[in-house]
Amino acid sequence: MIKHKPDYTDTQKHSSLYKGAVANIPLAISAITYGGVLGVLSAQKGVTWAEMSAMNILMFAGSAQFVMVDMWQAPLSVMAIAMSVFIINLRYLLIGASLQPVFSGHSLWRKVFFMHLVADENWAVTIAEHRKSGTDPFFLLGGGLLLLCAWSSGTLAGNLLGSFIIQPERYALDFAFTAVFAALTLNLWRGKSDITPWCVSMILALICEKFLPGKWYIVVGGIGGAIASALIDFKSKTQLD
Repeated sequence: MIKHKPDYTDTQKHSSLYKGAVANIPLAISAITYGGVLGVLSAQKGVTWAEMSAMNILMFAGSAQFVMVDMWQAPLSVMAIAMSVFIINLRYLLIGASLQPVFSGHSLWRKVFFMHLVADENWAVTIAEHRKSGTDPFFLLGGGLLLLCAWSSGTLAGNLLGSFIIQPERYALDFAFTAVFAALTLNLWRGKSDITPWCVSMILALICEKFLPGKWYIVVGGIGGAIASALIDFKSKTQLD
């Protein structure tokens, strides 16, 4: 059976874009503030305005960008950074799968382009809207475009102003990286089933931080925790069978 791409008039596309953008306004405001902190920290690490712009456009992933900035120091470990970013962004596989009903019938190029502008925020808003009354990819795109503009404004403004802040620790900005991931960790907690993989990840990270140079403890801890979680799920399914 051949799936036909849904037909949308320009008016319908613009209407969905507008609705998606409006629905994400409160989240965009927080993205400006959150991005500003990253921008200030990036300036302290020596990240240029152009490099920050490239990060925003080519990656557009807040948590991964925080990791990149934290690891941005000479000598730059490209492989460690790439692996860390890859692990952090693995969740987009699940996010993409959950958006299948929204993209149903649409072309591959549209899915690829629109998915690049998916953030946790506009994904959650789109899923909620789709469950309530149904929606389309242009609603998702409208939110993504607004969030990209807000995020870029915050990070670039912070990067430009960061050179004037000599001691970011006076304003607790040096703690931002830790605070951001502490908040993300609490949001990702699913219950007792997470205890074992999280402990495995923590122990491996602590051991590697002590014996390996650079930030490889992030990579090893992330992979170790993921493997532990996969093994636990496999064992549970085997027992059920």
